[in-house]
Amino acid sequence: MQSFLFVCLGNICRSPTAKAMFDYKLSAAGIEAFTDSAGTLGYHVGRPPDPRAIHHASRWGMDISVERARQVTLADFRRFNRIYAMDQSNLDDLERLRPPNATARVELVMSLAPDYGLCEVPDPYYGGDQGFEQVLDMLETAATRLVEELKQSR
Repeated sequence: MQSFLFVCLGNICRSPTAKAMFDYKLSAAGIEAFTDSAGTLGYHVGRPPDPRAIHHASRWGMDISVERARQVTLADFRRFNRIYAMDQSNLDDLERLRPPNATARVELVMSLAPDYGLCEVPDPYYGGDQGFEQVLDMLETAATRLVEELKQSR
C-alpha cells in the first residue's frame, strides 16, 4: 500500500487540507493508501486545524476538524513512500532532518502538477478567504495528478 505524508510549517492549514484532499481523490478512484500530515515545527502540536482551514475544507465536503497537529519525526522518513512539502522552506527543513537510512521520496507537492504555474503552495495563515480557496484548488490539481499517476502504474 502506498503511503503519503503532507508537510507544512505548523500542520494547521495546508498539510491537513492536503491530507483531506488526497484522501478524497484517492478514495474516489478506489485507490487504497495511508496518508498523514505533519509540520516541520512543533508550534501547534495537539491542536486542531485553523478554523478558516476547517471552514474552507468543509465547503469542499471535507471534514478536517478531527485532525491534530504533529511534528515530523525521523521515523516518518521510513514509514512513508513519499513526503510532500508545501513549499521550498518546508522541503529544505525536511532535507536537513532526513536521516541517512531514509527511504521516502521527498519533494514539493506541486511537482505533481508542474503546469499549474506555481511550484509552492502559499501559506494562507496571514491572508484571507482567497488564500484558503487557492490552496484547495492547487491541492485538488496535484491530487488529481497523483491519482492519474497511480492508475497508470497499476
